Amino acid sequence: MKFIDEAKIFVTGGNGGNGCVSFRREKYVPRGGPNGGNGGDGGSVVLKADGGMATLLDLQYKRHFRAERGVHGKGKDMHGRRGPNLLVRVPPGTLIRDASSGDLLADLVKPGDEYIAARGGRGGRGNLAYVSSRNRAPRQFEEGKPGEERELKLELKLLADVGLIGRPNAGKSTLISRISAARPKIADYPFTTLTPQLGVVKAAGFQSFTVADIPGLIEGAHEGHGMGIRFLKHIERTSLFVHLIDLSDPENPDPWESYRKIDEELNAYSKQFKKKKRWIAFTKIELMPAAKVKKAVALFAKKKLKTWAISAVTGVGLPEFVEALGKEVFKLKEHES
Repeated sequence: MKFIDEAKIFVTGGNGGNGCVSFRREKYVPRGGPNGGNGGDGGSVVLKADGGMATLLDLQYKRHFRAERGVHGKGKDMHGRRGPNLLVRVPPGTLIRDASSGDLLADLVKPGDEYIAARGGRGGRGNLAYVSSRNRAPRQFEEGKPGEERELKLELKLLADVGLIGRPNAGKSTLISRISAARPKIADYPFTTLTPQLGVVKAAGFQSFTVADIPGLIEGAHEGHGMGIRFLKHIERTSLFVHLIDLSDPENPDPWESYRKIDEELNAYSKQFKKKKRWIAFTKIELMPAAKVKKAVALFAKKKLKTWAISAVTGVGLPEFVEALGKEVFKLKEHES
């Protein structure tokens, strides 16, 4: 499935129904009075977060949404029916902005969250509503009001508890495929992951948690270089970053320098990232001498960074790593609540 995380849509509320001009006409009733009913209100366009959706792809093919108008009023005091609301489903984590000003209108975080994007117009009054002591046979009526109309920009930010970050080929895709049911495309070339991947991890004794695999970052990413910059917004909601470092990468033999470069890119993109808790995971340790792995772990421990040495291929260190992630996510959620 193609991953789409941005879309523009046009939404229009339904017009209100017109009021009716009508008079009671019955045989043998000499004094018939006004009995024109009111028009019904137009339906509204409502955006709702649906847990079964993971992308804005559907909104690439249909961009115009108009709710039904209200029914016109009728004689015999019959009011028009209200137009039904039009429900537009979006993934949880969708930001709704005004396309012109960029102002944030709503943030649909949880499944079931709703936002009225365009209200329907009010129904017009029939002549019955104009009756007064001075005007006993009014012929006035009111037309229904037009519904709201606006252009919206939708942005999707994945709702993940843990964000996996690192350079291309750091092993993020392989790791997420081993600890969750996500199956990203994996191959031995840079930028294998062209779209974010979201996986659900089940840790023994803890509630399941979600992990997002963000496409690889390179130096200059915050200026638009590489693939990862476009998807950094998907880890803005995460509570914990896991920075994966490939100790076998010949282009980056110094693990601390590799970490520092990515750290600078994150901070340049958003100052909020500085507040995020970060763990380090050395990957592909099956390819490295144990002494070099031990030296790297000791170096980062001196920097007071939580550090793990794992192999997604052989499984070394994975059970302990996943259990620790589960504990940390549970602790962070308790703190937030």
